[in-house]
Amino acid sequence: MRLNKETEGSVIATGKSYKGKFRPKQPQKYKGDPNMCFYRSLWERRFMTFCDENASVVEWSSEEVVVPYISPLDGRRHRYFVDFWVRIKKPDGTVEESLIEVKPKKQTVKPEQPTTKRVSRSKITEIKNWLVNSAKWSAARDYCENRGWSFRILTEENIFGKVKA
Repeated sequence: MRLNKETEGSVIATGKSYKGKFRPKQPQKYKGDPNMCFYRSLWERRFMTFCDENASVVEWSSEEVVVPYISPLDGRRHRYFVDFWVRIKKPDGTVEESLIEVKPKKQTVKPEQPTTKRVSRSKITEIKNWLVNSAKWSAARDYCENRGWSFRILTEENIFGKVKA
């Protein structure tokens, strides 16, 4: 799936990411309040545009599906707001529902183990994020399996095509 269109809207630069309000051109396709549709990155905005404009996407929503998971960091139950839910009509006429998470490819790969006793804060944060994300994604896969849905993680390669290193 290659996405190649963007939509206009309010964009707020916050550090290295962008946030804003997405205004669907086809609000009837959006499951939820189309006036409360926000993106937390330009990659999410691009996927929203894809969902809004693609005829095979019958319905979609953003951060409307909540999946419970147990954090490996504190052993407690938390709530995972999955980036997107989509209902797609396939060419054979069947309908498929999926949960979609949009993440940088770097965050979808298990970090390398530290090779020294001294570990940087950024490395510790990277490992903690990986552990929590893995728990979220495992819970989302189970959630989807119980409903006959699929779970996908989209990276810049899916959204923008092959990216040069």
